[in-house]
Amino acid sequence: MQLGTRWLAHTPTPQQLDGAVTDSVAEVERELSALKQDTSNWYWTLTYLENRPVVQLDDGTTIRVLHNGTITIEIEE
Repeated sequence: MQLGTRWLAHTPTPQQLDGAVTDSVAEVERELSALKQDTSNWYWTLTYLENRPVVQLDDGTTIRVLHNGTITIEIEE
């Protein structure tokens, strides 16, 4: 695993993320805006596993790029 970076939710994603991952982050953040909970201090953490990005939000929501290029979003309940 390789550490990438952290950034505040609802701010621009790091430039090294490809468009599909950025779109997935935006999708999750749109869902966050519907919550009554204050998410303004939540952070995303970007790491790499086998050279593929893994992006995790402070609440445990995880976006992964699988070996075949498919992007998954796992939401912690």
